[in-house]
Amino acid sequence: MAAVNRKTIIKKYGGTDTARQRPQKHEADLQMRSPIRSLKRLRVLATGLFVTALFSLSGQVLSGQLNDTGITTCSDSSTNGLPCPQAGYPGQDAEHGRDAAAQAGTLTKTGGGRAGFDFTKLDASGNDLAASATSWSCVRDNVTGLIWEVKTDDGGLQDKGNSYSWYNPDPNTNGGNSGTQGGGSCSGGIGCDTDAYAQAVNSQGLCGYSDWRLPWLEELLSLVDYSIPDPGPTIDTAYFPNFPDRVSRGFWSASTTPHAASNAWFVWFHSGDVNTFGKYYGFHVRLVRGGQ
Repeated sequence: MAAVNRKTIIKKYGGTDTARQRPQKHEADLQMRSPIRSLKRLRVLATGLFVTALFSLSGQVLSGQLNDTGITTCSDSSTNGLPCPQAGYPGQDAEHGRDAAAQAGTLTKTGGGRAGFDFTKLDASGNDLAASATSWSCVRDNVTGLIWEVKTDDGGLQDKGNSYSWYNPDPNTNGGNSGTQGGGSCSGGIGCDTDAYAQAVNSQGLCGYSDWRLPWLEELLSLVDYSIPDPGPTIDTAYFPNFPDRVSRGFWSASTTPHAASNAWFVWFHSGDVNTFGKYYGFHVRLVRGGQ
C-alpha cells in the first residue's frame, strides 16, 4: 500500500528519553533524543461500527468518550489536504467518526469548536457562556466530560509563560518517583512545580472547583487537533488562547514513564507529538478536573 500522511493513520504518538539532559537544552535537543514511537492505539472498523480502543501506557483511561483527531481531509501517496474519498485509498481517518459527521452537517453539538470537537466556555463561577464570549476562565469538553483551565497572559498565577518541574509526592500515583520540587520558573508566589501549582489553583477555587489536577496523558492528548500543522498550536485557540511560543510548547501529563520512573510523558503542542523527559525539567501545565 502506498504511503499516507502519518496523521491520517495514527492519532497518538509516544517517545522515550534515554539520556538525562540539562534543563537549558532547547526543543531540537529534546526531540532528537526522544524518537517518536506509536502509542498502542488501535482503530477498528467492523460490522459497520467504528470502534476506538485505547491501551493506556499509564493504566489511566478517559471516563467519557474520546475526541476525534480533527482531520477532515484525505490523502493519496503524495498529497495531503484532498477531499474525501480518494480512489484507491479507502477508509481514511476523515471518513469516519465525529469529524466526518461534522463535515456532513449531521453532528449535534452542545457547544462549539471546529470539526468534531465540542467545547463550552465557562465563567469564573463555572457557568456556561455563549461561544461568542470574549472573556472566560475554563472550558468544558462536552465529548470527554472534562473541564480544563484556560491560561492567562497577565503575569499572574496562571500565566502562559509559567513552567513547572514535575512533582507528585503520592506514591500511589507517582510511578515510584516523586520528581523535583520547585524546578520551574513561574509567577504567583508559589513553588514552581506541578503539585504546588495545582494546590494554588485549588485554593482559589477556579471556576467554582477545588479538585484541579495534572491531566493523565490520554486526557491531555484529547485536546490535540491533528489537522493543524507544525508550528501549531495544535489546539482550538478560539477556546484555548494564550499559548507560549513555539520553542516551549511542551505540557506535562501526570503519567510517569513505565520503563523510567524519573521521566514523565508530555505533549508538544506545536506538533501534537508525545515524548518523555526527566521530571526535573520545566514544562507548562494545563490543569483539568473530572474524569479519572
